[in-house]
Amino acid sequence: MDMTQFITDTRYLLGVDFVRASLIAAGLLGILSGVMAPLIVLRRMSFAVHGTSELALMGASAALLLSVNVGVGAVVGSIVAAIVLALLGMRQQDTAVGVVLSFGMGLSVLFIHLYPGRSSNAFALLTGQIVGVQSGSVWLLAGITALVVGCVLVFWRPILFASADPQMAAAAGVNVHLVAVGFAVLVGLSAAEGVQIVGALLVISLLITPGAAAAHVTSSPVRAVVLSTVFAEVAALGGFVISLAPGLPVSVFVTTISFVIYLVCRLIGYLRGRTAQRDEDAHRRRTRNGRPTPADHAVDVPPPTEPTA
Repeated sequence: MDMTQFITDTRYLLGVDFVRASLIAAGLLGILSGVMAPLIVLRRMSFAVHGTSELALMGASAALLLSVNVGVGAVVGSIVAAIVLALLGMRQQDTAVGVVLSFGMGLSVLFIHLYPGRSSNAFALLTGQIVGVQSGSVWLLAGITALVVGCVLVFWRPILFASADPQMAAAAGVNVHLVAVGFAVLVGLSAAEGVQIVGALLVISLLITPGAAAAHVTSSPVRAVVLSTVFAEVAALGGFVISLAPGLPVSVFVTTISFVIYLVCRLIGYLRGRTAQRDEDAHRRRTRNGRPTPADHAVDVPPPTEPTA
């Protein structure tokens, strides 16, 4: 396919109603992922996100089997997973995530196997099928995005405090356990939204990668959220638009764009670190060779003499 045909097909498809609804869904997912990703990275919950997405897949596949709204099923499954992980994983989070993940995956395989409809519908839960998002699901996604982003804005300080230094936060009176459970629920809702668009297997590309990329170029939590949101929007919207003309799964392009952004940010962070190190070394050499240090002054001062009679 040449570039002219690619642009023509893309412009035509963007005029279709269900494609516009899917584009809105991708934008909502970008906002949600961008806000949540830096906090997930800060709390080191990458593995927990994967486990939560598997139980969101369990809920979605159960809803598919029962012929009910897949989005509602994913939300229910993710919330149950988030609460279970928060309660079981206070001390041994990795172990709890592994147990819950395997349980959720096993039930998902069972529900998908029992599903009598087209196998492509079940496969879409694994890899994503954004063009299948309906207007009702878009409203559900919008509500979830508003709820999650609103909670993060209202409880930003205790969430950030408990994420950066839980011991100090607990000493200062922050209910760290309640924050952990509440944040786990927000992660579950985010994973449920991501499962419908990029699939359970690749949801981590938007809930982790933008935040990890932003962490390499800034140390400010607020700037990290802003940059992460920009990165997530570029990956979600860019991947969706690029996937239209060739008809390939959107998750392929979303994960690729996210990975490229991460590599670029990591390179920028590496170059900044080298520049800062060279500047520090040069400053030390100038201080040592060009100007006397306090120790040099101490050597030049003659020792006190005893007073003469």
